[in-house]
Amino acid sequence: MSDDGAATRARQLLHVGCGARGNRSLPACLRGPAWHEIRLDIDPAVEPDIVASISDLHMVADASIDAIFSSHNLEHLDAFAVPRALAEFRRVLRADGYALITLPDLRAIALHIAADQLDSPLYQSPAGPIRPLDMLFGHQGALAAGHHYMAHRTGFTATTLGRSLLAAGFHEVRVHEGRHWDLWALASMPATGAAVWDELAQVMQ
Repeated sequence: MSDDGAATRARQLLHVGCGARGNRSLPACLRGPAWHEIRLDIDPAVEPDIVASISDLHMVADASIDAIFSSHNLEHLDAFAVPRALAEFRRVLRADGYALITLPDLRAIALHIAADQLDSPLYQSPAGPIRPLDMLFGHQGALAAGHHYMAHRTGFTATTLGRSLLAAGFHEVRVHEGRHWDLWALASMPATGAAVWDELAQVMQ
């Protein structure tokens, strides 16, 4: 494809672990006519475009995606499966693409656990109050309802998340601690433009 064609085509966004249609977790900068959202989820009940685990994206072509958004997904994998998932993210991204990832910050959560607040609500979500217990092991209400894939099987600090992304071969990685006991990571490819860092600076808070 020519440079002019690349400039005018809708950018391909792979929204992994998308959840139900209309999920508002997608940042505003990744919405709108400039983007074509491809919804991927392990749960067929949410009617994604692709039913799959993030550790196996074989149905997505190499270098076909401009951006990946992953909100609270990696922690649902076994630790040994994380490198495979991140390698898949990198494989499907174009040379100028990027991955935007957010997930629980175990360091921030551990401070509440150390203060003996394991079962104390930290904030209200559409699913109800969220406690350190939920953030550590998975939302207990969802698990009680039979959604066993919602269990948390691993976790990250800013250091370990950044190290995992670099080990997967991303060109540059920046990780920030968020405002809601979460981490935000932006992982770029070799030809990712510098403007991306400025565009997403406000998202990674």
